Amino acid sequence: MAESSQKKILFIDDDKFLLDMYALKFTKAGYDVKTADSTDVALKMVRDGYTPDILLSDIVMPGMDGLDLVAALRKEKLIPAAVVVMLTNQGASEDISRAQKMGVDGYIVKATTVPSEVLAEVEKIAKSKKT
Repeated sequence: MAESSQKKILFIDDDKFLLDMYALKFTKAGYDVKTADSTDVALKMVRDGYTPDILLSDIVMPGMDGLDLVAALRKEKLIPAAVVVMLTNQGASEDISRAQKMGVDGYIVKATTVPSEVLAEVEKIAKSKKT
């Protein structure tokens, strides 16, 4: 299967504009991109069998936040091999330390990065996890 060489990425953000912008950026870079505009949608996708190589999630969203989603995925032992990166405007140290305690692989603050930097950073994080 040729498709297996393409990395699958799941983006979760309640901002439709950002979802579309990052989906386009990562698709152009050769990724198979799926998006979810809420943590509930993302959790259902994964529970239904979607297994992304990379999970990129905002933290602040209605309902369950992005870190609660990561906790649920870990608790249910879903996508254990996925690279988990938080992409958020939450730059506060307590958010970062909460993410680190949960074992996320990367933390990117949206406000200080442009999409091409996010792409480069996600690829760097994914490479470092594989080695």
